[in-house]
Amino acid sequence: MKETLETLDYSVAPHLNGHAPEADLSGLKIFSGNSNLPLAHAIADCLDKPLGSMTTRRFADGEMHCAINESIRGADVFIIQPTCGPVNDTLMELLIMCDAFKRASARRIVPIMPYFGYARQDKKIRPREPISAKLVSDLITLAGADRIFAIDLHAGQIQGFFDRPVDHLPAQPIIANYLIKKGIFDHNVTVVSPDVGAVGRATILAERLGADLAIVAKRRPEPGKVKVIDVIGDVKNRVCVLIDDMIDSGGTFMAAAHELMERGAQEVYACATHPVLSGEAVGRIQESAIKELVVTDTIPIPPERMIPKITVLSVAAVCAQAICRIHNDESVSTMFESF
Repeated sequence: MKETLETLDYSVAPHLNGHAPEADLSGLKIFSGNSNLPLAHAIADCLDKPLGSMTTRRFADGEMHCAINESIRGADVFIIQPTCGPVNDTLMELLIMCDAFKRASARRIVPIMPYFGYARQDKKIRPREPISAKLVSDLITLAGADRIFAIDLHAGQIQGFFDRPVDHLPAQPIIANYLIKKGIFDHNVTVVSPDVGAVGRATILAERLGADLAIVAKRRPEPGKVKVIDVIGDVKNRVCVLIDDMIDSGGTFMAAAHELMERGAQEVYACATHPVLSGEAVGRIQESAIKELVVTDTIPIPPERMIPKITVLSVAAVCAQAICRIHNDESVSTMFESF
């Protein structure tokens, strides 16, 4: 198991180096749900602020209840709660927390959702299907959220589903910084999009690394199965870097890595912001041609599911600086301009 917590240098986050940024943090309170407590503690440490005191519990029938144990009247409240699995539980917990803070007279409520669940249901593919991402966005807004923070939404248009401002930041600078430190950049590297939908994300990473771009064309002959049709671009004798916003079952990455090695790639790295890793994903990655899987800690990985191939980069410094900037009404989008 490899875990890298210090992934940002001064050019990416000039005000953060594991210490509180030089800014006014009075009137700022940080609370956390139960979906990713390690990330919440890391963010609080970056800001040199304690997590707020709150009690959550379940009734016998499974209903969730939360109680705030301190005054938050007039405060900017930031809730660390990526809506990862179990998605319905973490989402409901977030909604109840937002309602509690609204009724306790918080000045502003900002859910920090590095991972936004239901993001893949962002459009109708067949008749009589829901657009669940829009429904969830409405629920969060109606619960009392004044602003939303997310990292690498599955589709950029989800920002428009919210009737509140959305701060949407990419994880590519964090991943690119790590790859550059490993010497994976320049002309001998090809960044590979594992499907057509990830081309935009792969293009941005390729530009940051000064690398070439390739695209894997695939189809799904049946649910859960992936068949590679072709690879567009030069991968022979290259270090290939697969990039996507999330890795769920691992089937797409596994099939793409196998095809790249069949076509003469030197080695294959895979990068994904959100390690959903459902079902047999960890086993598939372990048995695949992927040399290293680079992910972030937007979703916690249980210790029993960690394998030597997985490297975890932390988004805590990015989230901490975003919180600081939102609280002080400063620009969030300029955080990576100097990268």
